[in-house]
Amino acid sequence: MQRKDIRNIAIIAHVDHGKTTLVDQLLKYSGTFRENEQVDDRAMDSGDIERERGITILAKNTAVKYEDTTINILDTPGHADFGGEVERIMKMVDGVALVVDAYEGTMPQTRFVLKKALEQKLRPMVVVNKVDRPNARPEEVIDEVLDLFIELGADDEQLEFPVVYASALNGTSGLEPDQQEETMDPIFETIMKHIPAPIDNSDEPLQFQVTLLDYNDYVGRIGVGRVARGKIHVGQQVVLMKQDGTNKSYRISKLFGFLGLKRIEIEEASAGEIVAVSGLEDINIGETVCPKDHPEALPWLRIDEPTLQMTFLVNNSPFAGKEGKYITARKIEERLMKELETDVSLRVDPTDTPDAWIVSGRGELHLSILIENMRREGFELQLSKPEVIIKEIDGVDCEPVERVQIDVPEAYTGTVMESLGERKGEMLDMVNYGDGQVRIEFKVPSRGLLGYTTEFMSQTSGYGILNHTFEAFEPVIKGNVGGRREGVLVALENGKVSTYSILHLEDRGTIFAEPGQEVYAGMIIGEHNRDNDLTVNITKEKHLTNMRASTKDQTANIRKTRKMSLEEALQYLNDDEYCEVTPESIRLRKKILNKSEREKAAKK
Repeated sequence: MQRKDIRNIAIIAHVDHGKTTLVDQLLKYSGTFRENEQVDDRAMDSGDIERERGITILAKNTAVKYEDTTINILDTPGHADFGGEVERIMKMVDGVALVVDAYEGTMPQTRFVLKKALEQKLRPMVVVNKVDRPNARPEEVIDEVLDLFIELGADDEQLEFPVVYASALNGTSGLEPDQQEETMDPIFETIMKHIPAPIDNSDEPLQFQVTLLDYNDYVGRIGVGRVARGKIHVGQQVVLMKQDGTNKSYRISKLFGFLGLKRIEIEEASAGEIVAVSGLEDINIGETVCPKDHPEALPWLRIDEPTLQMTFLVNNSPFAGKEGKYITARKIEERLMKELETDVSLRVDPTDTPDAWIVSGRGELHLSILIENMRREGFELQLSKPEVIIKEIDGVDCEPVERVQIDVPEAYTGTVMESLGERKGEMLDMVNYGDGQVRIEFKVPSRGLLGYTTEFMSQTSGYGILNHTFEAFEPVIKGNVGGRREGVLVALENGKVSTYSILHLEDRGTIFAEPGQEVYAGMIIGEHNRDNDLTVNITKEKHLTNMRASTKDQTANIRKTRKMSLEEALQYLNDDEYCEVTPESIRLRKKILNKSEREKAAKK
């Protein structure tokens, strides 16, 4: 038996191919919102950082009514760093809508998310989005998608995927690229026809698995998941089958269903429905809720391992405590432990010292989002250079390797190929689109990509597009891979930066500090144009005398100083440096601040 009144579908795609905008339109055209209701663009991206950067970080669910059917839609992140979210979502749905840009075609993340969906034996449909773009090439893109399905080992049923063409921005869709109507009905009808309805086994004992976690100050932890079988109702006595093998008894205090962007309190839910449960205070991802008399756990959710780690330390710079509220080891540890409750791809390990922790995640973006959130909450901390995690497989040390896809104007291909060759990249494929754009695919060790983005942007004058996704663990390549080649300019003493000093130092390299900025001895204030570090006096003022030269003082013009974002600062670090992060500043510094001690350590 199937429940014809429900469909569960996940929307998957490469980053920026329009998943969240498409969900907006599905919400709008299904009549979920009132006529006069004010709804933001990208309504599903509710976090501040998500809205600022235009990316989805946390998977979220919504539901729309289409005719008499409830369609549960799960919006997933596109970045590989949040792949843990995508994998778990696959367990909650019966089908996926793969969104592909009509110009860019299949990208590294398209491969990653589709591979996860095909492994779960889910039924796919394809939405070719942005058909209104100039240079859109929908027919060629469908061929690319089909090739990708075959390459990833899709079965015959999965290869018979239906295709809908759409422009989510304009709110149009149709079954042909040039026949677009202002409606989302073609997408809804394809979902109804091709995405399987869930099995109705609500007369069997309850099984409910938690796939997403939420937190609310009033009801505490909330577990979101799908009722795999049976029925769940408010007031029911249940057992929670924990990860460590123990069982705990609880009572379901509240149940929520979903409609649009709202949670609705409900009394009961049965097999196939996606609901949120509260009353189970230490519920965790992957744990199963069952009746007391029939404890039977669902298979554990497998989460990809972290690939990158860095050390978080208590801030001990001369400026510590000036800008942040939370600076103690206890506060930082509490915050990291809280993050572990909702982020399953994160690991936090103690070190030999009580004021440092090794934090491991799925990539630079994953960790930098955590740091950015902490900094906005008022934390001060120091960070070491990110390092890839070496893993032993069958007695061999292996490192993560990424598949890199680069789109650049033809003029820059030589430079890019040379620089990735130096970073131990292996070229897999190269396609010239004939309009001056070239797409090149590489396999590169993850450590070769640390800090590469800034170099890539300057090599391609900002015209290049770089995408990469985790491919596999492979035996470690010997020798140095990647890393910064230039040395840095280090401040000699504490004080304020003077324009006079900057003018005298500009020919030594690029300056990071602004005139009037407070600096301390050992702080990095610029990049040296040679490969060694240079300690400089950037606080020196001009000696004023009552003598006047005939040329008199010329108005001084200094070059624009270089500003770094958090990700750029983390990528820039070398082994003997820290990044100091506070709510107001991002500073780079040497681990050893004193010049003579630093030189002694370097000699050793």
